[in-house]
Amino acid sequence: MTTLDHALLDWSLEAVVFDCDGTLMDSERHWQEARSRAFREHGLQPPPGFAEQALGLHYEDCGRLMAQAVHKPELAEDLTAALLDHFLALVTEEPVTMPGAARLVRLLSGRLPLAVASNCPRVVVEGSLERAGLLAHFRHLVVPDAGDRVRPKPHPDVYAVAARLCGVPPRRALAVEDSLTGVEAARRASLRVLGVGPRPQGDGATRADAWLPSLDAPELLAWAHALDSPQGPRTP
Repeated sequence: MTTLDHALLDWSLEAVVFDCDGTLMDSERHWQEARSRAFREHGLQPPPGFAEQALGLHYEDCGRLMAQAVHKPELAEDLTAALLDHFLALVTEEPVTMPGAARLVRLLSGRLPLAVASNCPRVVVEGSLERAGLLAHFRHLVVPDAGDRVRPKPHPDVYAVAARLCGVPPRRALAVEDSLTGVEAARRASLRVLGVGPRPQGDGATRADAWLPSLDAPELLAWAHALDSPQGPRTP
């Protein structure tokens, strides 16, 4: 599916939960560069196709995967720390929103409860959205937290918690995601899912209810403009 249809948005939508990396913020390129720097720092080279394997992973899971990919499991902790350090430096230098993200968030803000469900550390999410001028539009930010037993994607926890904090049943919330890891998490939490960005190869895109090339897709912005109630749409 490449366009919106009635099966996705013509229902009683009550909240929208956005992923951050690659959905709201153009930070995947920063993660890629951070991975490259972490590998180089340890005299290593990423194996072919590693970027696709790492897409959407929590940074700790990514650090472990990096170590496994180069057959150096003893370096998992060091690679994880280097990955986060390099990413924080890069994202602080150049925070950039994805096309259409700021406009869509501002159109929806005040009409529907908005939340963010991310695998990134809270400091990264808050800092990125604050610098982009979007943080105030979100009622809740949910990230993995071992203390609260909130597991990272592809577990459903961050989306389930976000829907609960917004005060809506998961089936009445829409998740907006760019990675199949995130799509899987949202589906497990019983949210409907809009995928954005390059269409995955194979049947990956069909795991979302709809898939659009970007958040500035005309049909998505038209739908957001049509929301004329502060409480969001109410359809039979």
